[in-house]
Amino acid sequence: DFIGCMSPANLQYILKHNPELDRKKIAVNPNSIEPISFKFDDDKFIAIRQLFGIPIDTVLFVYGGNIGKPQGIDFLLDILTSNKNNKDVFFLIIGSGTEFQKMKRWFWDNKPSNGLLLNGLPKNDYDELLATCDVGMIFLDKRFSIPNFPSRLLSYQEFKMPVLAATDKNTDVGKVITENGFGYWVESGDLEAFNIAVTKLQESKQHRVIMGEKGNRFLKEN
Repeated sequence: DFIGCMSPANLQYILKHNPELDRKKIAVNPNSIEPISFKFDDDKFIAIRQLFGIPIDTVLFVYGGNIGKPQGIDFLLDILTSNKNNKDVFFLIIGSGTEFQKMKRWFWDNKPSNGLLLNGLPKNDYDELLATCDVGMIFLDKRFSIPNFPSRLLSYQEFKMPVLAATDKNTDVGKVITENGFGYWVESGDLEAFNIAVTKLQESKQHRVIMGEKGNRFLKEN
């Protein structure tokens, strides 16, 4: 009776490739969650970061979710490699998937001092760790022609983090992020643009807080 699409670009894709469908049956039906809130004092924040060996004063970039072909993991490895000597940031990768062993080998071979790979966590532990992070990352392979809209965006908004997305040109997740002021988008594979965004996000805590608040508000309103 009805077809729900996760974003406007998703809806337009359905219509373009299925012109026989009744437009009235198709609607944007976004991913959704019941937001939770973690309010930590400084001692709790420090304890959680120390538990995982993450420096207290570093800007913590997190990627949580599937580690597979659709995410274009080779680009994430390029990012980690190019930032190995950047002591102002720390990259936390949490998840599992077909490319996890590839990621694990990179960490074993390179032993970065500013990176950590975790093979999944219980939900409550994941949420607590996420609450100590500063920036949420999204990755999609640049070869996608169908507009995907990753659900992991919601967790980043939930915890008031700005979002840094590297995706293909066909998804509108980057458009939603940038037009509503809660993060940056670059095309997957553009390492220079990604690292410029990393620098912007690491330099200003106030900038991150403002973006994070905007993302949280967008989540609640949409």
